[in-house]
Amino acid sequence: MLKRIGMVVACWMALTLGALPLCEAQSKGPTAAEIIAQIQQHVDIPWMKDTVDTFKAGDPNTRVTGIATTMMATLDVLQRAAANHENLIITHEPTFYNHLDRPEGMAESDAVWSEKRAFIEKNHLVVWRFHDHWHRMKPDGILQGMVHQLGWEKYQSADNPYLFTLPETTLRQLAENVAKTLDTPVMRVVGKPEMKLTKIGFSPGSAGFVRETHALEMDRVEVLLVGETREWETVEYAADAVTEGRKKALIVIGHVPSEQAGMDECAKWLKTFITGVPIEFVATKQPFWTVKEEK
Repeated sequence: MLKRIGMVVACWMALTLGALPLCEAQSKGPTAAEIIAQIQQHVDIPWMKDTVDTFKAGDPNTRVTGIATTMMATLDVLQRAAANHENLIITHEPTFYNHLDRPEGMAESDAVWSEKRAFIEKNHLVVWRFHDHWHRMKPDGILQGMVHQLGWEKYQSADNPYLFTLPETTLRQLAENVAKTLDTPVMRVVGKPEMKLTKIGFSPGSAGFVRETHALEMDRVEVLLVGETREWETVEYAADAVTEGRKKALIVIGHVPSEQAGMDECAKWLKTFITGVPIEFVATKQPFWTVKEEK
């Protein structure tokens, strides 16, 4: 009852301020639950029971005025989406600092956590995660978006979509090109800068030590591009391979930029079957900056 009264007051204020279209959208638009039901109907795989693709915050019965897809629902992303009247946030990665959005050792009374949740509640936002099924789509939605942004479609292996054969280049040139194309100057590279290469493996996000080292040990991979990895695991492995004189290298892109274009691809995909609701990709900002040496 209180929520309904609040909606009436909000609509009265919208009328007073001349924002009638938004008020009408709130009363007539589909609910967040209805939007997600459409997504579940359009993925080309059975919906899994054990999945992180669930609502993380907000009321699923909220009427949707706009949809924002994003890599990570940071507070900055939430603020920009709310300012643009996008109240359904579809995020690829967690909102509350843990894969299950229940970080161990942190109470919900934590100041940062509390302020973020309060912002979501105050602005009547709904946050839903789209991770497992978007990756399991055929093709993988994240990989498809990244390959398109990199412009590597014609280099992609028909047998393994994560392998690419590029025209010969050096490790330095490849790293510089990837950094520029993905607009992420904060990258780290393990390997000899002038090493010539053509065979590339791509592992967006955080695949883990086993999958990353199995990729690096393949003859078809000279350099592996990853999102993020532990320095005492894959980074150390790559460094040892270089010391041993093997033609191997590792480029650590950063988790967000290694998958970001995949959520832009998600927005485009949603527009093929969701109508009547604005849909926008909201990029997650690069959180890191580098210390530059003065020359």
